[in-house]
Amino acid sequence: MNRADRKARRAELDHAIEQQRIDLLVAAHRWRTAERTLDRSWRFLSRHRTPLLVAAGLLAYRGLRHPRGAVRLARRLTAGVFFAKKARDLLR
Repeated sequence: MNRADRKARRAELDHAIEQQRIDLLVAAHRWRTAERTLDRSWRFLSRHRTPLLVAAGLLAYRGLRHPRGAVRLARRLTAGVFFAKKARDLLR
């Protein structure tokens, strides 16, 4: 290889490295955007851990004492969650 060929090859490699850096920055931004929702949900659960544990314990106790009521409550909660999601999607 002569000097001109080496210079051209180096320019190609520099361009490829720069393109890889740009691709990496774009992928990192997409990753942060995708994980933002999960992080927000995890922080919510961490912040409200004690009340959620108490509520789960009360629901478990009630479910053991009155199984039919627990099943009915679970159905209503599930329907309420789906309704809330649909309403939120429609409002967006």
